[in-house]
Amino acid sequence: MKTSFRYLLLLPFLFLSCQGQTSKAIQTIDAKTYAEKLKATNNPQLLDVRTPEEYKDGHIDNAANVNWNGDNFVTEASKYDKSKPIFVYCKAGGRSAKAADKLAELGFTEIYNLDGGMMKWNTNDTSGKIIGICDQEFGELIKSSDKVMIDFNAKWCEPCKKMKPYISKLETEMKDKVKIVSLDADENKTIVQQLKLDGLPTIIVYEKGKEVWRNVGFISEEDLKKHL
Repeated sequence: MKTSFRYLLLLPFLFLSCQGQTSKAIQTIDAKTYAEKLKATNNPQLLDVRTPEEYKDGHIDNAANVNWNGDNFVTEASKYDKSKPIFVYCKAGGRSAKAADKLAELGFTEIYNLDGGMMKWNTNDTSGKIIGICDQEFGELIKSSDKVMIDFNAKWCEPCKKMKPYISKLETEMKDKVKIVSLDADENKTIVQQLKLDGLPTIIVYEKGKEVWRNVGFISEEDLKKHL
């Protein structure tokens, strides 16, 4: 009985110890730091943990596709060298955070997770070059009508694809009430970065140049209409 009691007392400390080791192994870092770490690492182990379809639509150079939601993530991930740094990313950071936890469980000791995933990577630009619409042009755009709706989307974004047909329909049906403009986030990185967008699709409604409503993620046609 005494042995069992002592073991129970030790359990919380063992748990905390394991948690501490996991947190030390994983570093979630911003896109700029992530890019610098990749560049400084010789032959980096870089895992894109999104689906094959997402990977096909665009990925970081030299990344291997190891789908977190697939049936063989552990098998594929275990093939990599646990003693060397490993980098993971997904669309927005959720799946890669789970993948990083699993990699720590598997014994990887230096894991870098991209904060914000491909969303942040695609808006990371340190060159100072304006990509797409600039803030002055955007300011003129949102004042070009009493009510303007901006739809920020991307070709690789599944919810964006689902919403595209009825947004196009609303653009025609509601042209007397609201001006609807679609902007590809990848082609307009400057304004996406300035607006601090961290998810797609993002819909912003402006009235007389001032933001009055914003939605991040999928929204049905019926719910969207309520805000127009």
